[in-house]
Amino acid sequence: MNTVESLNPEQKKAVIADNENMLVLAGAGSGKTSVLTHRTAWLVNEQGVPPMNILAVTFTNKAAKEMRSRVESLLDISTHGMWIGTFHGIAHRLLRRHAGEIGLDPQFKILDQDDQLQIVKKIVKDLNIDDKIYPPRTIRAFIGARKDEGVRADSLHSSDSRYDYTYIKAFQAYETQLRVDKALDFADLLLYVHDLFDQNEGVRRSYQDRFKVILVDEFQDTNKIQYDWLKLLVTTQNSIMAVGDDDQSIYGWRGAKVENIFKFQKEYAPVSVIKLEQNYRSTQTILDAANAVIANNEERMGKNLWSDGDKGEPIAIYEAVSERDEAAYVSTKIADKLKMGVSADQVAILYRSNAQSRALEEALITQKVSYRIYGGVRYFERAEIKDVLAYLRLIAMPEDNLAFERIINVPTRGIGLRTIDKIREYARDSHLSLWASAEDMVEAKLLPAKALNTIKTFIVMINGMKSLIQPLGLADKIKVVLEGSGLLEFHGSSKHEKAQQKLENMQELVNAAQNFNPPVDVVEEQEMLQEFLAFAVLESGESQADENTPAVQLMTLHSAKGLEFPHVYMVGLEEGLFPTSRSVDMEEKLSEERRLCYVGITRAMKALTISYATSRFQYGESSFPMKSRFLNEIPKEHTQSVRMGNTKPKTFGFGVSPTDFLNKRAKAIASHTSPIGSQYKQGDIVEHAKFGMGVFLGNEGDGEDARLHVDFKGGYGAKVLVAKYARLTKIS
Repeated sequence: MNTVESLNPEQKKAVIADNENMLVLAGAGSGKTSVLTHRTAWLVNEQGVPPMNILAVTFTNKAAKEMRSRVESLLDISTHGMWIGTFHGIAHRLLRRHAGEIGLDPQFKILDQDDQLQIVKKIVKDLNIDDKIYPPRTIRAFIGARKDEGVRADSLHSSDSRYDYTYIKAFQAYETQLRVDKALDFADLLLYVHDLFDQNEGVRRSYQDRFKVILVDEFQDTNKIQYDWLKLLVTTQNSIMAVGDDDQSIYGWRGAKVENIFKFQKEYAPVSVIKLEQNYRSTQTILDAANAVIANNEERMGKNLWSDGDKGEPIAIYEAVSERDEAAYVSTKIADKLKMGVSADQVAILYRSNAQSRALEEALITQKVSYRIYGGVRYFERAEIKDVLAYLRLIAMPEDNLAFERIINVPTRGIGLRTIDKIREYARDSHLSLWASAEDMVEAKLLPAKALNTIKTFIVMINGMKSLIQPLGLADKIKVVLEGSGLLEFHGSSKHEKAQQKLENMQELVNAAQNFNPPVDVVEEQEMLQEFLAFAVLESGESQADENTPAVQLMTLHSAKGLEFPHVYMVGLEEGLFPTSRSVDMEEKLSEERRLCYVGITRAMKALTISYATSRFQYGESSFPMKSRFLNEIPKEHTQSVRMGNTKPKTFGFGVSPTDFLNKRAKAIASHTSPIGSQYKQGDIVEHAKFGMGVFLGNEGDGEDARLHVDFKGGYGAKVLVAKYARLTKIS
């Protein structure tokens, strides 16, 4: 039996309201799932609405599963057969019933993203489209975006100046192929349901009559086509309750329309608006900070989160001198918390860009803290990183067959499976590596002319990069490979939603190389490359905890939505990083970045630490960013500056203030000083990119091959470094 005794007044008001159109503005941590599920149970138990006459729609399978579970518990009946599910799941169920009414084969198949990509690749080949100018992934993203807007391929023409005609041609060919294959992609599920309701009055009326009440979760995340087909179901004889939060609309980049939640009040009038502002997650201090930040967005409905719990401790603000210092601080503080009994799974580190995880992962490994990349993979296991490393491996070790196979057609260069199979067969029969076999087959002209030219171009490219990188340092070797392989251009030109992330991840590899500290006996640059490749394999093969082990969660701010943790670290709050450089000049995008910051702050339940770096190493270059405007928007009375130990002004353990440190470092960078060997004196304060600040103890030998003895702080201890690889900066 449903009960509302556990609900607060506003929640109860939403649950027991009359059958009317409602907009429930549900702030972060305000119990919106409880409202949705109790509303469902109330309608069934108290209003006599049959379960089959309620449509409850949400966005993720996880959310739908939780809703089903809670409704079952409240009603004490099975939800099997009830209309509770995701937009795509509900659409699929409707189309299976009514495919014939809109000309679809009832046995249609659904394509996943890989299936879609394979079709696009075939179309690119058949239409002789240059895949360097029009990468298949970009074309696939174009098609998906048009469908989310409700735009059909046959409605686009060569005279349409909004789009490149090549995209239109590919879109039309793609749709033709799907009809031949009797297939639908994910976007089609929504598009065809809209067609079903829009074009078939009988079907539309039957579902308008069936669904007496429509409940929609995360309404701020609906795209155009989702909003439009929901609108077709609502009449004066039924009602819709939209639950959402305009302050948490963070998916504009994938088609979500925050304006849908604003349109709702006008287009579904009359609408009663109920605000859920009581937060059950965070301390009042955290909520006050979140309220203050989001108040700077002009276009919002407005609400103020509050809690009847503890005020809580101030938000800790850490000013790091570099991303290494930031990672060291965060990992050290987390290690301290774990020693005090905090479980690792109660801690999360949130960042704007996936590329930021690398320094954090390395620092957590140093502290022996178990971690897990939430919803993703570790840095060195990411596909784009493995691609770059495969190029380096093939250059360093031509007999590496796995590397050859991985990159022979990455980026796409028109080398088909038949050609690769022929190279494999030749290698097997000749007992040669794939690289050697490819060279032989080109020399002997054992391949068709087109394949021969493509393979020859690949061989020339690899040999050219090998020659170029021979005298270069490790970081510069990687820069050459990123450019020469075409990987940077490929991901840089792609409009795929993850292309920018991949680009940033690859550029971060230059930083990893710059900061790499090899074993003391490395004396040749070629050995340096081998050691780095070995390091990458070892890093990818350990340290991330398995699913059953409590672990610190690392994730992007986008991935964190819907989650909560007692202890949260938000890192990298700098202008150009968060908010991103792509958003600072566009009010709409800047507002979404601010909403993302609001989401990040409200993930914290008990303690929140925010950090930023006054210098950051990016793509092999140092930058000196300003701290994020979002930090300035948090009132000072809710924050506290923290330091290592938090007992005296931060001096890095050597009596050097942050200002003096940065001034000296800037002078060192400007003058390109790189003292080595006897140029250091015992007691000098030096900085290393990986180990941070240290005291120079002495050296063995002189010049580039000297062994430098340095005692580093922050738990790193004494190290012996090869002078020419150490890249130490003398501070005092």
